[in-house]
Amino acid sequence: MAHEIKIPSVGESITSATLGTWHKGEGEYVKAGEILLTIETDKISTELESDRDGYLHHLAAEGAELAIGAPVASIEEGDAPAGQSSSDSAPAASAPEPSATLKSAEVKSKSATDTSGGGETVKATPVARKIAEGEGIDLSSVSGTGSGGKITKADVLDAAGSPSSTTSVGAATGRGSDPSPATAESVVPSSKRVTRKKMSPLRRKIATHLVNAQQEAAILTTFNECDMSAIMDLRKRVQEDFVARHGVKLGFMSFFIKAVVDALKAVPSVNAQIEGDELIENHFYDIGIAVGTDKGLMVPVMRDCDQKSFAELEKGIVGYAGKARDGKMALTDLQGGVFTITNGGTYGSLLSTPILNPPQSGILGMHSIQQRPVAVNGEVVIRPMMYLALSYDHRVVDGKEAVTFLVRVKDCIENPERMMLG
Repeated sequence: MAHEIKIPSVGESITSATLGTWHKGEGEYVKAGEILLTIETDKISTELESDRDGYLHHLAAEGAELAIGAPVASIEEGDAPAGQSSSDSAPAASAPEPSATLKSAEVKSKSATDTSGGGETVKATPVARKIAEGEGIDLSSVSGTGSGGKITKADVLDAAGSPSSTTSVGAATGRGSDPSPATAESVVPSSKRVTRKKMSPLRRKIATHLVNAQQEAAILTTFNECDMSAIMDLRKRVQEDFVARHGVKLGFMSFFIKAVVDALKAVPSVNAQIEGDELIENHFYDIGIAVGTDKGLMVPVMRDCDQKSFAELEKGIVGYAGKARDGKMALTDLQGGVFTITNGGTYGSLLSTPILNPPQSGILGMHSIQQRPVAVNGEVVIRPMMYLALSYDHRVVDGKEAVTFLVRVKDCIENPERMMLG
């Protein structure tokens, strides 16, 4: 009996998800608790596990967008093949026969690259088919190293890197496997010059979010600079003891979080937001920290930063960085937040104008630390300086308040002992 695995609900506002990666192959024997696939939404990535032992059958290919509740896979219960562990692929001959529904789904997923010149079906994983179609590779010319001779992703990638792969373009375009020189010339360059792919849900959400922010808010940016000498000296003095006591390094971000909390308390209007025709002033300090990932920008939220120590903030930052790297960010990690800090300096940015994270009314941009000449007590000295940028919603925050806020942040950063003493 086949048991369906469906796309789970991952948030009230999320109606669909994209199948990101298959971690188990078609027909492979899996055990309960093993990770089968990763789905991606416009906010987070989620791994789906098997709830039983059996043979896995794919009902969708990587990149497919599926509605919440739609079936993405099925598991045909059965005993593990003799002599194989749970991580081994099931031989093609020993796998239970899929149901009629599964057969139909498999037929629909086949492409023009799935049949050989003799009309025989080529056995290949969905990922291998997708890559072969994009590269214009005739699967009938690829040797499979998977179970039962099945063609895997690695087989197709190996074929794509060989000189012979360029001669099979016609198979993917319906022109035959031996195109004329003119045909090959007109097809191959076009596939190398341009790559067209569907935007991920996360990238679409980011695009919509940023455009809406610029259209709905009256965004203005004010700038200042701060001398990082005091923080750098303080970190050098206490770093060894801090690591020994707390198990994490003392970074710059915790100082900026504390500085922002101090400034929000001093200028409450920056901790406010518009909701309809009402102005809501927040009395808590949940600060979003922008994190760049290979899938796009995420803004996990550090809760109650006014009540956390430097060590607790640093541990929280390390934890979120690990979650972002491993794709483990939960929806609750990204919700809420009254203010955002983004650090473009990690990528070498000298100056920028950050865009608001609605419905918040302020965002602080940190930048690269550079040795620059500055005047101190009437003398020119070289100091490690950082430009700061505060973008704010001018509908909520007046210019005087914005400048006062940023000057307060600057003062806190240049006098860090005061923040550490509370």
